[in-house]
Amino acid sequence: MGMAAEAQFHVLAVDDSLIDRMLIERLLKTSSFHVTAVDSGSKALRFLGLVEDEKRTEEPPTIALQANQDVEVNLIITDYCMPEMTGYDLLRKIKESKSLKDIPVVIMSSENVPSRINRCLEDGADEFFLKPVQQSDVNRLRPHLMKSKVKDEEEEQINNKRKETEEEEEHSPDKTRTKMEPQKVVN
Repeated sequence: MGMAAEAQFHVLAVDDSLIDRMLIERLLKTSSFHVTAVDSGSKALRFLGLVEDEKRTEEPPTIALQANQDVEVNLIITDYCMPEMTGYDLLRKIKESKSLKDIPVVIMSSENVPSRINRCLEDGADEFFLKPVQQSDVNRLRPHLMKSKVKDEEEEQINNKRKETEEEEEHSPDKTRTKMEPQKVVN
Protein backbone atom coordinates (compact mmCIF):
# COMPACT_ATOMS: atom_id res chain seq x y z
CA MET A 1 0.00 0.00 0.00
CA GLY A 2 1.54 3.30 -1.04
CA MET A 3 1.77 6.52 0.90
CA ALA A 4 -1.03 8.15 -1.10
CA ALA A 5 -3.51 5.58 0.20
CA GLU A 6 -2.79 6.44 3.85
CA ALA A 7 -3.04 10.19 3.26
CA GLN A 8 -6.81 9.91 3.29
CA PHE A 9 -6.84 8.73 6.93
CA HIS A 10 -7.48 11.37 9.56
CA VAL A 11 -6.20 10.74 13.09
CA LEU A 12 -7.24 12.77 16.14
CA ALA A 13 -4.35 12.82 18.64
CA VAL A 14 -5.16 13.78 22.24
CA ASP A 15 -2.43 14.43 24.82
CA ASP A 16 -1.99 17.11 27.48
CA SER A 17 1.81 16.95 27.13
CA LEU A 18 3.05 19.23 24.36
CA ILE A 19 6.18 17.11 23.80
CA ASP A 20 4.23 13.84 23.56
CA ARG A 21 1.64 15.50 21.31
CA MET A 22 4.37 16.77 18.98
CA LEU A 23 6.04 13.33 18.92
CA ILE A 24 2.85 11.42 18.04
CA GLU A 25 1.92 14.07 15.48
CA ARG A 26 5.34 13.77 13.81
CA LEU A 27 5.18 9.95 13.77
CA LEU A 28 1.69 9.98 12.27
CA LYS A 29 2.59 12.59 9.63
CA THR A 30 5.71 10.59 8.72
CA SER A 31 3.29 7.75 7.92
CA SER A 32 1.27 10.15 5.73
CA PHE A 33 -1.72 10.50 8.05
CA HIS A 34 -3.68 13.73 8.32
CA VAL A 35 -3.42 14.70 12.01
CA THR A 36 -5.42 16.97 14.27
CA ALA A 37 -3.87 17.34 17.72
CA VAL A 38 -5.67 18.64 20.81
CA ASP A 39 -4.56 18.90 24.44
CA SER A 40 -7.62 17.58 26.32
CA GLY A 41 -10.48 15.13 26.21
CA SER A 42 -13.07 17.91 26.26
CA LYS A 43 -11.45 19.57 23.21
CA ALA A 44 -11.45 16.19 21.47
CA LEU A 45 -15.18 15.81 22.17
CA ARG A 46 -15.83 19.30 20.84
CA PHE A 47 -13.81 18.57 17.70
CA LEU A 48 -15.80 15.36 17.19
CA GLY A 49 -19.04 17.30 17.49
CA LEU A 50 -19.93 16.10 20.98
CA VAL A 51 -20.65 18.91 23.40
CA GLU A 52 -20.54 18.28 27.11
CA ASP A 53 -23.20 20.01 29.16
CA GLU A 54 -21.18 22.27 31.43
CA LYS A 55 -23.83 22.45 34.15
CA ARG A 56 -22.57 20.56 37.19
CA THR A 57 -25.66 19.08 38.75
CA GLU A 58 -26.28 15.87 40.63
CA GLU A 59 -26.91 14.12 37.32
CA PRO A 60 -23.99 13.10 35.10
CA PRO A 61 -23.24 15.49 32.22
CA THR A 62 -25.25 14.90 29.09
CA ILE A 63 -23.71 14.80 25.64
CA ALA A 64 -25.43 16.07 22.53
CA LEU A 65 -24.26 15.71 18.96
CA GLN A 66 -23.79 18.96 17.07
CA ALA A 67 -25.48 18.87 13.69
CA ASN A 68 -22.67 20.76 11.92
CA GLN A 69 -19.97 18.12 12.48
CA ASP A 70 -18.71 17.11 9.05
CA VAL A 71 -15.03 16.34 9.71
CA GLU A 72 -14.39 12.63 9.35
CA VAL A 73 -12.00 11.11 11.89
CA ASN A 74 -10.79 7.60 11.14
CA LEU A 75 -8.94 6.91 14.40
CA ILE A 76 -8.45 8.52 17.81
CA ILE A 77 -5.22 8.09 19.77
CA THR A 78 -5.30 9.46 23.30
CA ASP A 79 -3.11 9.64 26.39
CA TYR A 80 -4.52 7.85 29.43
CA CYS A 81 -3.45 10.29 32.16
CA MET A 82 -4.82 13.77 31.53
CA PRO A 83 -6.35 16.31 33.91
CA GLU A 84 -10.16 16.72 34.02
CA MET A 85 -10.94 13.85 31.62
CA THR A 86 -8.75 10.76 31.32
CA GLY A 87 -8.22 8.90 28.08
CA TYR A 88 -10.38 6.14 29.56
CA ASP A 89 -13.23 8.63 30.14
CA LEU A 90 -12.86 9.84 26.55
CA LEU A 91 -12.92 6.23 25.30
CA ARG A 92 -16.17 5.55 27.19
CA LYS A 93 -17.87 8.70 25.85
CA ILE A 94 -16.88 7.79 22.29
CA LYS A 95 -18.07 4.19 22.63
CA GLU A 96 -21.39 5.43 24.17
CA SER A 97 -22.00 7.71 21.17
CA LYS A 98 -24.16 6.15 18.47
CA SER A 99 -22.39 8.13 15.73
CA LEU A 100 -18.79 7.67 16.96
CA LYS A 101 -18.73 4.20 18.53
CA ASP A 102 -17.19 2.57 15.43
CA ILE A 103 -14.15 4.87 15.34
CA PRO A 104 -11.10 2.89 16.51
CA VAL A 105 -9.57 4.27 19.73
CA VAL A 106 -5.98 3.72 20.85
CA ILE A 107 -4.89 4.54 24.40
CA MET A 108 -1.28 5.36 25.25
CA SER A 109 0.41 5.68 28.62
CA SER A 110 3.88 5.88 30.12
CA GLU A 111 2.72 3.64 32.99
CA ASN A 112 2.63 -0.12 32.41
CA VAL A 113 -0.34 -1.03 34.63
CA PRO A 114 -1.86 -4.36 33.47
CA SER A 115 -5.25 -3.75 35.13
CA ARG A 116 -5.52 -0.36 33.39
CA ILE A 117 -4.52 -1.83 30.04
CA ASN A 118 -7.05 -4.67 30.38
CA ARG A 119 -9.84 -2.32 31.44
CA CYS A 120 -9.26 -0.10 28.40
CA LEU A 121 -9.14 -3.04 26.00
CA GLU A 122 -12.24 -4.65 27.55
CA ASP A 123 -14.18 -1.39 27.26
CA GLY A 124 -13.49 -0.90 23.56
CA ALA A 125 -9.93 0.35 23.01
CA ASP A 126 -8.42 -1.23 19.89
CA GLU A 127 -4.82 -0.95 21.10
CA PHE A 128 -2.85 0.18 24.14
CA PHE A 129 0.61 1.66 23.47
CA LEU A 130 3.30 2.28 26.05
CA LYS A 131 5.09 5.61 25.72
CA PRO A 132 7.25 6.71 24.15
CA VAL A 133 5.26 5.76 21.07
CA GLN A 134 7.48 4.52 18.26
CA GLN A 135 7.13 4.13 14.51
CA SER A 136 6.52 0.39 14.93
CA ASP A 137 3.48 1.27 17.10
CA VAL A 138 2.14 3.64 14.44
CA ASN A 139 2.53 0.85 11.86
CA ARG A 140 0.14 -1.26 14.00
CA LEU A 141 -2.61 1.33 13.38
CA ARG A 142 -3.10 0.44 9.71
CA PRO A 143 -5.26 -2.68 10.23
CA HIS A 144 -7.62 -0.68 12.49
CA LEU A 145 -7.88 2.07 9.91
CA MET A 146 -8.58 -0.47 7.18
CA LYS A 147 -11.30 -2.14 9.30
CA SER A 148 -12.90 1.26 9.80
CA LYS A 149 -12.65 2.05 6.07
CA VAL A 150 -14.16 -1.30 5.05
CA LYS A 151 -17.01 -0.81 7.53
CA ASP A 152 -17.69 2.69 6.12
CA GLU A 153 -17.69 1.33 2.56
CA GLU A 154 -20.06 -1.50 3.53
CA GLU A 155 -22.46 0.96 5.18
CA GLU A 156 -22.32 3.17 2.08
CA GLN A 157 -23.09 0.19 -0.17
CA ILE A 158 -26.03 -0.82 2.04
CA ASN A 159 -27.40 2.72 2.00
CA ASN A 160 -27.01 2.94 -1.79
CA LYS A 161 -28.80 -0.42 -2.25
CA ARG A 162 -31.59 0.75 0.06
CA LYS A 163 -32.01 3.96 -1.97
CA GLU A 164 -32.02 2.02 -5.25
CA THR A 165 -34.65 -0.39 -3.91
CA GLU A 166 -36.83 2.49 -2.67
CA GLU A 167 -36.56 4.24 -6.04
CA GLU A 168 -37.39 1.04 -7.91
CA GLU A 169 -40.41 0.46 -5.69
CA GLU A 170 -41.64 4.02 -6.27
CA HIS A 171 -41.52 3.60 -10.04
CA SER A 172 -42.59 -0.04 -10.12
CA PRO A 173 -45.56 -0.80 -12.39
CA ASP A 174 -46.84 -3.16 -9.67
CA LYS A 175 -47.61 -0.14 -7.50
CA THR A 176 -49.92 1.32 -10.11
CA ARG A 177 -51.66 -1.89 -11.19
CA THR A 178 -54.84 -2.96 -9.53
CA LYS A 179 -54.67 -6.37 -8.00
CA MET A 180 -57.20 -8.87 -9.29
CA GLU A 181 -58.49 -11.84 -7.40
CA PRO A 182 -57.84 -15.19 -9.04
CA GLN A 183 -60.91 -16.52 -10.89
CA LYS A 184 -62.25 -20.01 -10.48
CA VAL A 185 -62.36 -21.95 -13.71
CA VAL A 186 -65.64 -23.87 -14.15
CA ASN A 187 -65.72 -26.88 -16.49
